[in-house]
Amino acid sequence: MSLAEPRPKQLTIALNRGRILKEFLPMMAAAGIEPTEDMGASRKLVFDTVNPNVRVLVARGSDVPTYVEHGAADIGITGKDTILEHGTQGYYERLDLGIARCRLMTAAPAGFKYPAGRVRVATKFVRIAERYFAQRGQQATIIPLSGALEVAPVLDLADLIVDIVDTGNTLKANGLVAMDSIAEVSTRVIVNRAAMKLKFDEVTKVLTDLSEALKP
Repeated sequence: MSLAEPRPKQLTIALNRGRILKEFLPMMAAAGIEPTEDMGASRKLVFDTVNPNVRVLVARGSDVPTYVEHGAADIGITGKDTILEHGTQGYYERLDLGIARCRLMTAAPAGFKYPAGRVRVATKFVRIAERYFAQRGQQATIIPLSGALEVAPVLDLADLIVDIVDTGNTLKANGLVAMDSIAEVSTRVIVNRAAMKLKFDEVTKVLTDLSEALKP
């Protein structure tokens, strides 16, 4: 780089540990943003990559859109379920990576029938559940839970749940069956609105490299 050339602006990419991180790592490497150390073996939250202009922030999944919305991260890697729950204010949804696929569904004990009156729903997807039951004209009391949703009907805390379903084995083990599909979920790339303007070249390169990594 000559003295006359502008220095690239550093980008921060936020993503969460777990399935998304595991499935995204090979894609990161293919896009030239491989972390310089083992992210799974470290308690660090911010990692340098082999690209000196890109660093990676590991955050709680539900916090990734917040970091991007407020500009603490320029790019986020998160599930469609998280986007639907959080809303899209402050960022653009730019790319479907097609990884960590699952479905957002209702689930209940076998033989469950919707009552004429109010139904009790346990979920961590409060906004999604509220919209869904309002759209189907069903009165619902939403009971926020952050984990162990499957036991809510068993303990009579709720009539049914709204949760992510992958294999369905956990539902089956707790006497529940999947019912209605609310949304197909996969991992998406979101971009801060200001970063899309102020760091256009840098953001576009990452999006292009990730798009290339998707090709067979």
